[in-house]
Amino acid sequence: MVLSVPQRGNIFLVVVVCLLAVGICAPFSGHDLQRVMQIAIGLCAVLYGLSVAPAVSLVDRPTALGLTLIIGLGLVSSALAHQPVWALIEVALFVSCAAITLAFALLRRHGGESLDRVLILIVVLLCLIKSIQYLYAGALAFTSGERTLDPDLLLSGFSNKRFYGQFQTFTLPLLALPLLMPTVSRVWRGGVLALLCVWWLIAISGGTRGTWLGMSAAGLVLAVLGPVGRRWLGWQLAAVLGGLVLYWLAFTLLAQYLGFETTKDAGDRLTTTLSGREAIWWQAWHMLVEHPWLGFGPMHFADIANEIAAHPHQAILQWASEWGVPSALCVAVLAWRAGWATWGLLRRRMLCAARVDLLRLCLFAALVAALVQSMVDGVIVMPNSQVWLALVVGWLMALHVWQAPATAALPPAWFAWRVLSVLAVGLLVGVALRDVPHIKHAQQAYLSGEGRHLQPRFWAQGVIAR
Repeated sequence: MVLSVPQRGNIFLVVVVCLLAVGICAPFSGHDLQRVMQIAIGLCAVLYGLSVAPAVSLVDRPTALGLTLIIGLGLVSSALAHQPVWALIEVALFVSCAAITLAFALLRRHGGESLDRVLILIVVLLCLIKSIQYLYAGALAFTSGERTLDPDLLLSGFSNKRFYGQFQTFTLPLLALPLLMPTVSRVWRGGVLALLCVWWLIAISGGTRGTWLGMSAAGLVLAVLGPVGRRWLGWQLAAVLGGLVLYWLAFTLLAQYLGFETTKDAGDRLTTTLSGREAIWWQAWHMLVEHPWLGFGPMHFADIANEIAAHPHQAILQWASEWGVPSALCVAVLAWRAGWATWGLLRRRMLCAARVDLLRLCLFAALVAALVQSMVDGVIVMPNSQVWLALVVGWLMALHVWQAPATAALPPAWFAWRVLSVLAVGLLVGVALRDVPHIKHAQQAYLSGEGRHLQPRFWAQGVIAR
């Protein structure tokens, strides 16, 4: 039996949602499991891409040339790197993320507007599950008999609370969509607002300053866009206020009434310190100065061991120091072109209240927030964040309205991309089969040696220098 294109898309979407749910909602989840889930999603994306050929090009010619240049420079940099295999793995990861992006774009193009409702429903369900997990953990903490309350222990599914915060950076803007739609019932709107308040409660208690910074930047950008953007900001501010009230009720009023001492209070995170980032930023800067043209090689910040992290927590410095300044400039130009085109489309359709226009606005807010957070955090490194970044970009690509007529897809270019994506995902699958059976032993060996704590990059123990 031959499946139709929509049926293939439905299978791809169901599998991806299941993989995302396992990677995010499973209590035993963490960085390594999420990386395996990402590789599996990349494999599904490539298989879906092999079964669906676009009638028109998904990107314009400058974007295609820019991506070709980035991949080409990455391959040359990898060949000259100290550890070429790990460098190629990073290039393969970039290609895999591009394949996931294109798969989501194809999925939305063939599935139509009905998939927009499915996307928001998925976001709501994932956030609802995580909120229930958080509230259940809080109830257990208050009834455990312990007199110390640590909000960080209420977070589950991520190996670091900053990674949880990155997930919230992508989903907080999208949760506001039902609140913007005039056709949504009061009951549904009230339920979504309550969920958004709890989601902000978790963001506040988690104390991820990058999430606060990213959402603040997104709010400023959308406020400038027009009335719908200001409505989005109004709902977010209302939810922030609700989250602050819930935080005060739970971690101050109730905790004091029951005699609990709260550690790691969210107010303690309201500082301007860089939390050690200045040291790794300097390391990336020195790498950039020493090898400006091709960098040290993709992933090779992790080849120079330090006591803080295996990546510099700054997207521009990371790309320039590892891939080279020309590649970083190319990435920046492509990101600016795409962002400016989306900004112009949002401005032209700001007075429209159609679901697709409101979704485009929320996706753009998520993208802005994530890119701002990537200036101080590892958004472009963590596996779950990479998948969500690919989803947001891919959906925006599918929703984009081109001013010029779309050009037909070139069969040779599409064939070359298919070959490259198959090779990239094949390499990642091979690495997973090679490393996963020995991950725990490798982590224990690292911690019993010179390592003080795990430094995530590709795997949770991401220092390739050891």
